[in-house]
Amino acid sequence: MNRASWGSRLGFILAVAGSAVGLANIWRFPYLVGYHGGAAFIILYFICLALIGFPTFIAEILIGRSTQTNPDSAFRQLGGKNWSWGGKLTIITGFIVASFYSAVAGWILGYFIEAALGNLHLFTEPNQVVDYHSTLMNTPWWGVLFHFIFMMGATSVLFFGVRNGIERGNKIMMPLLFVILFLLVAQGLSMPNAKEGLTFLFYPDWSVITPATFLIALSQAFFTLSVGQGTLVTYGSYLKKEENLITSAFPIIIIDTLVSILASVAVFTIVFSTGLKPDAGPDLLFHTLPWAFSQITGGYFLAFLFFLLVTIAALTSEISALEPLIAWLVDEKGWKRTKAVLVAGLGAFCLGIPSALSFNLLKEHTWQDQTFFDWTHWLASDLLIPIGGILAVILVGWKWGADKAINHLMQGASVTFKRSPWLKIYFKFCFKYCSPFLILLVFLSIIGLFR
Repeated sequence: MNRASWGSRLGFILAVAGSAVGLANIWRFPYLVGYHGGAAFIILYFICLALIGFPTFIAEILIGRSTQTNPDSAFRQLGGKNWSWGGKLTIITGFIVASFYSAVAGWILGYFIEAALGNLHLFTEPNQVVDYHSTLMNTPWWGVLFHFIFMMGATSVLFFGVRNGIERGNKIMMPLLFVILFLLVAQGLSMPNAKEGLTFLFYPDWSVITPATFLIALSQAFFTLSVGQGTLVTYGSYLKKEENLITSAFPIIIIDTLVSILASVAVFTIVFSTGLKPDAGPDLLFHTLPWAFSQITGGYFLAFLFFLLVTIAALTSEISALEPLIAWLVDEKGWKRTKAVLVAGLGAFCLGIPSALSFNLLKEHTWQDQTFFDWTHWLASDLLIPIGGILAVILVGWKWGADKAINHLMQGASVTFKRSPWLKIYFKFCFKYCSPFLILLVFLSIIGLFR
């Protein structure tokens, strides 16, 4: 059986960028910047990206490109039979992520429909925004319905395969995402107090930087690139071995970072122009922005564009979270892709239903004060993704061997390494020491070791 592959380098870049760009960029990054003092946090984030995000990102794509197979088989080929469980773990992680991510993305899709119907820009008091959000979240059918519609959208793209589905879909969705983002930025910059938002973002205040801020920036740099969940290994396996991995991967980092920065510009120029606080946290998306849209000219247009933007970003990430399981079913079980997509999509939808109901029908059904959504989010994001990430860099840096891995990395990139000989030292240091240590630090921080 001929294995699927990307049709072009651009297709690979846009598909992986689509995987990386998601709610972490457009929702989480702006409110983290708001909480932690603006530009100082952004600069710290760039440093963390170089130390933990980019090396782990390269390591996982390299595993896939070198083995040309799914994460289960890839880990087994490079690490031996006992490493197969590590690959399987990342596939399971991606599946769990796809389930609760679709439930959250269903809310985003639902808000996009509300914006299209003209319901998100006519509030006259802030409490109305909160009450409206509570009403929607307390309606069981609303969350499950949009969870289903969103999952249908993701599986519809996946049905058509790697080139005609994932690649072609991202070639449409990613440029559209940037068009919408630039429109939002342009509108934000034209608003009265936009300068205050830009000053907040780009003037560094180092007095707010603490060890806790460093750990948060480190965590964002790790989680933003879809590592630890089998996606990058799978997407890397569709890449030709002669492809220059460095010059193909670096634009993805640029795109991911650019989306985060532009989203922050759009959000904070709007927020400051309406006199609201920039540190609204997770409520920024569902409470602060709808109130902001209600106070400005063109609020309907901005609400429509913003929630369309976030929906597209969520969709490209959902597609990538499901693909590792689909690839495993095709490679290891010999299933046809259509059957694998149907089973993976249906399974993730069913597992996501309790997450969608965790804020209404099932909100009283908790264990240790945690809902089903809380537990699945904790299991995947706080536990399994860091484990998957650290396994990948240990596999590359120690089991496979950093020198062997870098030799494979140089395949197709000999000119790049010749021009920048320091890359060998950088990757060897990161694969063996820096990235494993920092991922461990992220994990220990998440489980509450550092207070």
